[in-house]
Amino acid sequence: MTNKGLYTLLLCMFSVLYSFSQKEKDSTSIALDQSPIIANKTLVKKEIDPLRPSKAAFYSAILPGLGQAYNKRYWKIPIVWGAIGAGVYFYVRNDKQFDRYRDAYKSRLAGFKDDEFYGLISDDGLIRAQEQFRRNKEMSLLITFGLYALNIIDANVDAHLLQFNVDENLSLSPHYQYNEMENTSDVGLTLNFKF
Repeated sequence: MTNKGLYTLLLCMFSVLYSFSQKEKDSTSIALDQSPIIANKTLVKKEIDPLRPSKAAFYSAILPGLGQAYNKRYWKIPIVWGAIGAGVYFYVRNDKQFDRYRDAYKSRLAGFKDDEFYGLISDDGLIRAQEQFRRNKEMSLLITFGLYALNIIDANVDAHLLQFNVDENLSLSPHYQYNEMENTSDVGLTLNFKF
């Protein structure tokens, strides 16, 4: 890819991310939640977009990290790109190594003795190296597709959880208590309901 193409791609990605950060709510797909939220002593209804999880998953399927930008989880974008980029890197690296050993083996079968591994690796060693790099290449491809799917699932689940009702009347908190009489400590979880 040329520098001009790379700059164009980066410009398009940043403009899409900027438009997501500046985007206003679409009033046609917004429903009101049944549970009110009290803000500044006034009753406010929480808005729910039922299509938000599917939009986030769709955006992540188009471009990895775009669903995370839609959910305003910008810190996840470098992690997604790094994970998928690492999978692609290892796939390309193993493919190049596989091609090197395959070409050397083909030249030996043709009767040439001038390959880069002549005198270092036997014919059986070249066959084993080809099998190893083919297996590594396929494993890298499988892991890359798995990370791509995980990116989509993460965007979908995160969009679902953004709409989850988190109320102050329900809390789960860890507690630690030291008993001086018995010289022991208690560790546990406390579940509080407020009516």
